Amino acid sequence: MALKSVSTLVLDGLAIFEFGVICEVFGIDRSADGVPNFDFKVCGPEPGKPLRTSVGATITPDHGLDDLVGADLVAIPAIGGSEYLPEALAAVRAAAESGSIILTVCSGAFVAGAAGLLDGRPCTTHWMHADDLARQYPTAKVDRNVLFVDDGNLITSAGTAAGIDACLHLVRREMGSEVTNKIARRMVVPPQRDGGQRQYIDQPIPVRCSERFAPQLDWILGNLDRPHTVATLAARAHMSARTFARRFVEETGRTPMQWVTDQRVLYARTLLEETDLDVDRIAERSGFGTATLLRHHFRRIIGVTPSDYRRRFACAPTESDDSEMATA
Repeated sequence: MALKSVSTLVLDGLAIFEFGVICEVFGIDRSADGVPNFDFKVCGPEPGKPLRTSVGATITPDHGLDDLVGADLVAIPAIGGSEYLPEALAAVRAAAESGSIILTVCSGAFVAGAAGLLDGRPCTTHWMHADDLARQYPTAKVDRNVLFVDDGNLITSAGTAAGIDACLHLVRREMGSEVTNKIARRMVVPPQRDGGQRQYIDQPIPVRCSERFAPQLDWILGNLDRPHTVATLAARAHMSARTFARRFVEETGRTPMQWVTDQRVLYARTLLEETDLDVDRIAERSGFGTATLLRHHFRRIIGVTPSDYRRRFACAPTESDDSEMATA
C-alpha cells in the first residue's frame, strides 16, 4: 500500500528529537520534489492543550486521540515515564486492530508494549533500554543489536537517529526507492545505513569476577597480542584445562576464547578510534595476526568493517582506510 495518512502520538514527557524525526520524514511538504504529501496529524489527549516535553518546552496537538484510529501509519516517538494514559494506549490498540502500521522510535517501544503490541514479536529499542524492555515484556523478542526491526505492521527502531533509518525504510517499503532517496537527499542523510547499533554500544570488560580470578583477566588484557589457548591459559593459572574453562565461564559468562576474542575486538576498536595505525598493524597488536581475521571477528561482533568503523568514529581518516576499503 502507499502511505497516505500519518498520525503521531504526543503525550507529556515527549522527546523533541524523536518527534522531530517523524515530523521531518512525514510532515513536510516536499511536493515540489515530486514526493507525495502525507495527511499528517499530531494527536494528543486534548486538542489545543499544551503538553510538556523532556526539555522544558511545550507542544500543542491539533488533533485528538481518535485521529490515531484509521491512519495508515501511527508513529510513536520516545515518551518519558512508565505510566501512560489508558485512553492513549486504547487508541493505539484500536489503530493496530483497524489495520494501521505502528512505528516506534527509541523508547516509544515501551508505549507499544504497554498497549500489548509487543507480545511474542521481534522488536528493538535504544540499547540502553533494551534489557528493561525485555524485563517488562518478557514474551517480546528484543534485539539490542539492530537499528530497526520490521515485523510487518509493527516497526520498532533503536535510539534517536535510528528512527530516521526506520522511517526511511518504511517509506522505501511502501513507496519505493525514488521517493525515499528524495526525502533522504533533502534531509542530508544516507537513504540506508550499514551495520546495527552494536557499533555504538559501549562494551566494557566484565567486572563481575572474584579477586582471585581478576589477575588472570588482567594478564590476558596486557598480553592480547600473544597467542592463547585454553591449555596455555590454564597452565599459567595452575589449573587443569577443564577446571580453568569451567571457572572462566562462571566468572565471566563467556568461554576463555570467546572472551579473548571479544577483548581483542574491543582493543582493535580503540586503536581504530585513537591511532592512525593501518589495519595490518592493528591486527598484530590486538592478537588477530592477520587483517582478514580481524575483519571477520570485528564485523561479527561490532556489525561493520574496521574501515567503516574508523570513518565514523576516528578523528580523521587515514590512507590505510582507503586501501582497506578497496579490498574489504
